[in-house]
Amino acid sequence: ILSPQPPKCVVSDFTFFFPSGCFIGAVNLKSSNRNPVVQEFESVELSCIITDSQTNDPRIEWKKIQDDQTTYVFFDNKIQGDLAGRAELLGKTSLKIWNVTRTDSALYRCEVVARNDRKEIDEIVIELTVQVKPVTPVCRVPKAVPVGKTATLHCQESEGYPRPHYSWYRNDVPLPTDSRANPRFRNSSFLLNSETGTLVFSAVHKEDSGQYYCIASNDAGSARCEEQEMEVYDLNIGGIIGGVLVVLAVLALITLGICCAYRRGYFINNKQDGESYKNPGKPDGVNYIRTDEEGDFRHKSSFVI
Repeated sequence: ILSPQPPKCVVSDFTFFFPSGCFIGAVNLKSSNRNPVVQEFESVELSCIITDSQTNDPRIEWKKIQDDQTTYVFFDNKIQGDLAGRAELLGKTSLKIWNVTRTDSALYRCEVVARNDRKEIDEIVIELTVQVKPVTPVCRVPKAVPVGKTATLHCQESEGYPRPHYSWYRNDVPLPTDSRANPRFRNSSFLLNSETGTLVFSAVHKEDSGQYYCIASNDAGSARCEEQEMEVYDLNIGGIIGGVLVVLAVLALITLGICCAYRRGYFINNKQDGESYKNPGKPDGVNYIRTDEEGDFRHKSSFVI
């Protein structure tokens, strides 16, 4: 006859055998929601529950872990840091936050120290995600594009969390991500990137003219920009050719006028008529000699009266 085995108790990572009954010798925690998600400016409860403990008054601490930095949230029986005045302890261990903001998205660690338990310390980590509704996106739509040319429409929003997805509308009709995938837009040639918000036309058609607007949306909500008109116009080839011919004709007339003026001497400097005047030279046969005594001039014998 086999003797009965003593009751076996499993507590956390430890197994104990006791001859009479099961004795809990370790503190244990659990949470009803390890990954709560809440929208900005609402309230949220970070669940931390003691399931097993022999200590009547354990020490409770909450810490916030964000950007590799750890700060106290609940310590020495009071709320600390940026949650002071908008958070409280529910029951013994759970933490409730009112009016959450986007800066509250972080890891929160609940730590319990039970001095009378065999395993005195236990902790649990909760990841809080605060969703932020998008604000009005910034949209850029070209006002006028000639037929056959490329065109790019931009839509950007920087506040929403998680990152929003983008959709474009023309005349209140949603556009697909690829015009080729929808027979309704077979006369268009565009691609829509819902991650970046860009709408690119490889070659616009007259049918692409219209009122465009963009909507940015995520799980927290959506926002749209104002309508903007894009006009697609035909190029006036005849007018362009006529304009070129007029410019060429004007240039030819200017060139002809310059040539005529040059031939008539309007661009040549006038020369002085008649002989060129030079300083008179000394007459032949006359030699003026200055005397040393009186300083006057006398004539050589070759002087002829």
